[in-house]
Amino acid sequence: MIIGRWPAAALCGVLAALMTGALPATTAAAEPVGEQRETEPPKVQLVLDVSGSMRERDIDGGSRMAAAKQAFNEVIDAMPEEVHLGIRTLGANYPGDDLAKGCVDSEQLYPVGKVDRTEAKTAVATLSPTGWTPIGYALRGAVEDLGEGDGTRRIVLITDGEDSCGQPDPCDVARELAAQGTHLTVDTLGLTPADAKVRDQLSCIAEATGGTYTAVQDTDQLTARLKQLVDRTAEVQVENPTVIEGSAADCADAPQLGAGVYRDREEFDEHRWYRVQVAPGRELRASVSIADDRAVDRDYGVLLRALDEDGRELVRGSEAGHGRTDVISTGLRYPSDAEEERLVCLEVSNSFSAPDSVQRTPGMPLELTVDLVAAPDTPPDVAAFGLARGWVPLGLLTLTGLLAGLLWGAIRRMV
Repeated sequence: MIIGRWPAAALCGVLAALMTGALPATTAAAEPVGEQRETEPPKVQLVLDVSGSMRERDIDGGSRMAAAKQAFNEVIDAMPEEVHLGIRTLGANYPGDDLAKGCVDSEQLYPVGKVDRTEAKTAVATLSPTGWTPIGYALRGAVEDLGEGDGTRRIVLITDGEDSCGQPDPCDVARELAAQGTHLTVDTLGLTPADAKVRDQLSCIAEATGGTYTAVQDTDQLTARLKQLVDRTAEVQVENPTVIEGSAADCADAPQLGAGVYRDREEFDEHRWYRVQVAPGRELRASVSIADDRAVDRDYGVLLRALDEDGRELVRGSEAGHGRTDVISTGLRYPSDAEEERLVCLEVSNSFSAPDSVQRTPGMPLELTVDLVAAPDTPPDVAAFGLARGWVPLGLLTLTGLLAGLLWGAIRRMV
């Protein structure tokens, strides 16, 4: 991994689409040579909105708070032994109108660690809808709760509304988190049906960190999704970065990679190429982070592209910045719909520049994360970031309606 203050962001794409499981690929053409290790247990922090609006009774005839408590209790009972759990609240304590107080109303309800099921459920039982919705502030607190380390770290935010404070902006905080650690992902669950503002904000948070967004419709769906995310935290394995050298020429000369974390170096305004074999039914998720380890000019960017063997672009991820930064990251996701194994070329390029006095070599530290998982099989209320969606189900519905109409007309004529 990029050492010191330059840990990469796992934009696994990156990342934001829902996944049914993050299992390692079984058909990688080249496996990382680095030794795999998990130095710390996987950690998941549940961040629960306890603001006043959670009193609304529009989920299974009960309140949103009741649905959340039921889901939490079931998830706690089913918690894998190897996963360390923590719970943080936002809006649980201050009921007044003072903006300054309401926007720092977030606390750790249950410390991250091995789960005592009785204690955790007792803590959840004490909650009652109260105050504001300081999402950005709570996310920063959740990261502190999780601590540092090489283990998998996941934050799951459950809320029924958008941030009510404005500062810090939750999307900006999510981008900060994306630059702080390769193994940190934020997933979001929205309890407000058909609210575009809430959906946009929660999607932004998830997408920035390579997580997922789900619009929850009932208690069963909330419970199932929480369990799925916790189980995925237990399944993800963290690997030591493997030192590689991407091709500066083209894809044909590029090293072939399997699922893993890789370290390389890239000079200013350079292009680097890598190759990945994607099996049928698998989704490629890739993210890249470049550390700004020297004095550079104020404007910069990073671009990650996935292309086929003929050079046609399949999908891309990009990020740009202005001013001083420690690391800049982006990611992409590509689900293979091919019937046979497909070669995908990954191209990493940057637009860093610097005064003539700045040394160009060695290049800036680059960290590339490659993951190959089962292609998503998700409900229609799930956001799949970076993927074209919408026209296929619409076409199927249209065709179904047409056939149903023809059949009904034939039956009417026969009667």
